[in-house]
Amino acid sequence: MGNSHGHHHHHRKNRNEANSYFPHQTPTPTPPPFKFGPSDHHQHQPAAQFQNNSTMSLPYAHVDCSLRALAGQAEGFGRLAIGGLHGPLYHVTTLADDGPGSLREGCRMKEPLWIVFEVSGTMHLRSHLSVSSYKTIDGRGQRVKLTGKGLRLKECEHVIICNLEFEGGKGPDVDAIQIKPKSKHIWIDRCSLRDYDDGLIDITRESTDITVSRCHFSSHDKTMLIGADPCHVGDRCIRVTIHHCFFDGTRQRHPRVRYAKVHLYNNYTRNWGIYAVCASVDSQIYSQCNIYEAGQKKMVFKYLTEKASDKEEARSGCIRSEGDLFITGTQAGLMTEAGEHSMFHPSEYYPTWTVAAPTDNLKQVLQHCTGWQDIQGPADQPVAAQ
Repeated sequence: MGNSHGHHHHHRKNRNEANSYFPHQTPTPTPPPFKFGPSDHHQHQPAAQFQNNSTMSLPYAHVDCSLRALAGQAEGFGRLAIGGLHGPLYHVTTLADDGPGSLREGCRMKEPLWIVFEVSGTMHLRSHLSVSSYKTIDGRGQRVKLTGKGLRLKECEHVIICNLEFEGGKGPDVDAIQIKPKSKHIWIDRCSLRDYDDGLIDITRESTDITVSRCHFSSHDKTMLIGADPCHVGDRCIRVTIHHCFFDGTRQRHPRVRYAKVHLYNNYTRNWGIYAVCASVDSQIYSQCNIYEAGQKKMVFKYLTEKASDKEEARSGCIRSEGDLFITGTQAGLMTEAGEHSMFHPSEYYPTWTVAAPTDNLKQVLQHCTGWQDIQGPADQPVAAQ
């Protein structure tokens, strides 16, 4: 494999329960993960030892037990996203771009909705499909692929997007999932994304409190952009968690970050074409227990200097690597943290998250259990009033 790089280790609490990625899958033995919690000291902690155990614990073991069990269960910055928890079911009965029973009709409605699919197949979008607030787009139980254009989350909140495929978006500024401006409390889980003319997921213009988990990215150039322009100084509010994702030979931007605070953990990134992760103007990237495996291009971390419109001097961003695994031949490319750069710690914003040692077993799980999954659509159960 390679060497595990670690410094500034954080206090770890061992999780004893044995979870699996999905209820019908049982991972093979591996060293245990840990449930991270707040610590009195963010720096100069001794390196935690990953002890032998017979199970790998992974997040979200119980979210498929009932239809709405997803709501409010994201780890990280998107943890408050409830989607359409308190709304009725909306059934997509056609693959048509618009009209009765279409996905577009459900997404434009103003009331909370939990959107499920009664059909499988490819949905050809002629224009961006705008998603309004308090929506869950739940692809479990079917196989639905969006093509042509993508989803646009504009000035909305509490959106969950689960178990969909995105492929073949054409045209300028066409992203698979575009989150801008001023959207918040978003969770994107178990989606397969590939081959769009612009980005796969772009998060810009003061959109924040977002989690991207268990997604599979492939066959693409500019994968994920967080913060679009050094002039957009309001993007300092952006906070994103990306975890248990598989960046599978995509060329760059895993992600590229301006201004935002980004927590990366337990992702597997391999065979990039330029760099893996890029920190630009005033960004803070906390890379924790990820697996980086280079192909021809060896350098993982890239720093780009840009000038913020409210600063006199150009700056890059800051990256802290804790427990990351760089497969033999991969070069981290980390720069020494300068004193004037601040670095957040995730425990300042959320109390716990589930992270495993970056082992070969984790790598195998992420190759097979990310992206769209052939799982049964869970039954709906009444939600108690809150």
